[in-house]
Amino acid sequence: MTDVPLADRDLAALVPEWLDWDQVAELLGVTPGKVRTMIREHELAAAVPVPGAGPRVPADFFQDGLVVKGLPGLLTLLHDHRFDDRECIAWLFTDDDLPGRPIDALRENRGSEVKRRAQVLEY
Repeated sequence: MTDVPLADRDLAALVPEWLDWDQVAELLGVTPGKVRTMIREHELAAAVPVPGAGPRVPADFFQDGLVVKGLPGLLTLLHDHRFDDRECIAWLFTDDDLPGRPIDALRENRGSEVKRRAQVLEY
């Protein structure tokens, strides 16, 4: 783990691929307005990965054309711990001792491990 606060981590370096809201809408078969609602309701998280870019959603949040199983509940839990979207994304993409990154554990259907770790976070 790094001592850099989650809010200050370089998301462009942590997240290999980003989608804009139109790409997410197309992938999920919904409107960009629905994507905005999903972000507001913590079903997804978005951030500006580099200055000058618009808000983006990590491509790893999707698997087989759907939102990764367990992600919306985990995002709600992280927001309950007062994380903002940027901090949620940084936490999900930071290598931890799960083993690996929490997003990888979710994608491998090991969501209970990630949820347990998130429940004990102090922020």
